[in-house]
Amino acid sequence: MLCHKIVVRTTKPNAMSCFQNHIAFMVVLVTVATLSIGLATAFSPNVLKSRSYSTSLSMAVKFDKASGKWYTDDPEKEGMGSSYGPIGSLYRAGPKPFLQRIFNADTYDQAVLKYMAQDGCDRKEAQGNMDAFLDNPQDWAYQKLQEQNGSFKKDYANANMAPKQVILSTVWGFGVIYFFGNLIYNGIQGGVLTDSFERTMELLSGDDSSGKLF
Repeated sequence: MLCHKIVVRTTKPNAMSCFQNHIAFMVVLVTVATLSIGLATAFSPNVLKSRSYSTSLSMAVKFDKASGKWYTDDPEKEGMGSSYGPIGSLYRAGPKPFLQRIFNADTYDQAVLKYMAQDGCDRKEAQGNMDAFLDNPQDWAYQKLQEQNGSFKKDYANANMAPKQVILSTVWGFGVIYFFGNLIYNGIQGGVLTDSFERTMELLSGDDSSGKLF
């Protein structure tokens, strides 16, 4: 009688698979959290409030000649925290206005207040227009020219904030983050980035034993 032995081999998960599983899990968690923020922003009271107050609100925005800056008498309704935040700018118009708000918040706020005073609109509408302008000045200017000629008025304040669009933007964004994170990790693990860094330092220091620049 022939006996066949069944050998069960267990393989220990390598570092790469563990890292990928960890990243995938984190992507799901962050996606859910960010989606919650996006949906909360999309359906906040600021989104649903009436435009009837826009003219009266804009009257509170004034220019201080002494400091050379715009300011508001009603910071609760027109101040920096009265409308959507940087994440809202990211959803509506992409990374350009988002980065502007992170690294140059005061300049962004001054531009929004100036737009409110000149156009007679509330802060949310002013931010939507400023985000669109920062993302693509030519398209924004063309749209405004068309509006002056009788075309429809584009609602920049709520652009790309439909629930379906928010979900798609969130999934796409974290998919990109996962791709580049995985690419960087593979480069480090494979020594590609390390070798490139060491080679660059050798060239900068002039210590090149091979005598070749490339």
